[in-house]
Amino acid sequence: MCTGKCAKCIGCTLIPLSIICITSNAILFFPGWSTEPSKEPGTQLTPEVTMYLGIVGGGVMVLLPAIQILVAGGKGCCGNRCGMFLSILGAAAVLCGSLFCLTMSVVALHRGPVCQYYDVETNTTASPVPTTNTSLIWGRPFDNSVTEQNNENYLFHPEIWYICEAPPNVVEFNIILFPILIAASSIEAILGAIQLFNGLFGLICGTCRKKGDDYEDMIEDEKKEYKC
Repeated sequence: MCTGKCAKCIGCTLIPLSIICITSNAILFFPGWSTEPSKEPGTQLTPEVTMYLGIVGGGVMVLLPAIQILVAGGKGCCGNRCGMFLSILGAAAVLCGSLFCLTMSVVALHRGPVCQYYDVETNTTASPVPTTNTSLIWGRPFDNSVTEQNNENYLFHPEIWYICEAPPNVVEFNIILFPILIAASSIEAILGAIQLFNGLFGLICGTCRKKGDDYEDMIEDEKKEYKC
């Protein structure tokens, strides 16, 4: 495949992937379809969500370069080498943004969601008989000693997901959307790496457009002007 056609294919693929990342990150601001956590993002939202990992990392940092990469696959002077050079810079931005999104998504999935759960404390100082106090707090219940007894991640123990009292079904919400972000950003990273090499070959060899292609494009442009 010519470098120009490859760039077009990569650009066309990156655009919907970036939209998926933006949409997934935006939905994560409303865990369990609840709007309350978004009013207190500092304490009631998963920190990685507020880093805009999908909106900025896998979204804007991929969408804008993807458009440039798509354009770089078209016609231009000197085999559009200038466009292919810019596509290398765009591919580097895609790689950085997608890796940021991928890394933060993995961390968020591993540490679990921020939710409201009962914090159990045993008080032995005020009374000779130990008493147990429970209170609802916001935090990451699966990021502490809740699952350390089995030395396994909460993802493999759905029977303890009930610990999160609010927002409703927040665990299921996160384990659906964060894997989507992981999958989309992984593909973005792979395509960004491919475009780095493709852009380098395009910079050296051009976009592999034949002279006949430019002549045909010129004839088509003249026909359009004639019709107008």
